Amino acid sequence: MVCDLDQRGEYQVASRRHPTYIPRAGDIARAVSRSTAPYGGLVITVVEYDPAWPERFAALRDEYATAMAAAGVPVAAVEHVGSTSVPGLAAKPIIDCDIVVAEADVPAAASVLVSLGFTPEGDLGIPQRWAFKEPARLSGTNTYVVVAGCLSLRNHLAVRDVLRADAALRAQYAAVKREAGARAANIDDYGQAKSAIVQKILAAAGLTAAERASIAANQVPSMTTCLGRQLRISVQH
Repeated sequence: MVCDLDQRGEYQVASRRHPTYIPRAGDIARAVSRSTAPYGGLVITVVEYDPAWPERFAALRDEYATAMAAAGVPVAAVEHVGSTSVPGLAAKPIIDCDIVVAEADVPAAASVLVSLGFTPEGDLGIPQRWAFKEPARLSGTNTYVVVAGCLSLRNHLAVRDVLRADAALRAQYAAVKREAGARAANIDDYGQAKSAIVQKILAAAGLTAAERASIAANQVPSMTTCLGRQLRISVQH
């Protein structure tokens, strides 16, 4: 991310490759609040798998697919990712969706989400993946526009598919998540506590050492200081 001041003294955050979103100071404050605010009274809440999660995702997928089609935006897929996409896996109760499009279609897809009430948040430090703050009616969801074939998408799908197929690794990951959720003082600690097991999962999926290193560099949350203000980068899984 690039942080600077415009001529009126307001904060600007430009996305790496689609610098169409320039949030102001209030947007930065909301991003900080979103990532540090407690989940259910705790810093991190990890709950047992809920069989209703696939139904929640299906409703989101149908809404997004319908809106994109109506706007003429080609969509390669709408993927359920993150831990709620893995049957039997304990998770933060947040439904994560990747809307997969060609890079040229990212601005059009973003416009459709804005028309549905979403607020763009930029790439939040993850290349070729753009985040959107959900409207109140879709609270408890995370929605991203992701470039088809990019490493961010391959990361999401690799973790999901390996954990769906490998019961032993799924149980190990669930145990790490529960302990991290119970012990973590903040979202940074939670992400760092899971880093080793996530790398193990990605290795099992066949990602190269260079790819895993790139993912680790982006996945572990970091703090970016913008003229004395701090913007926390979000984590997934």
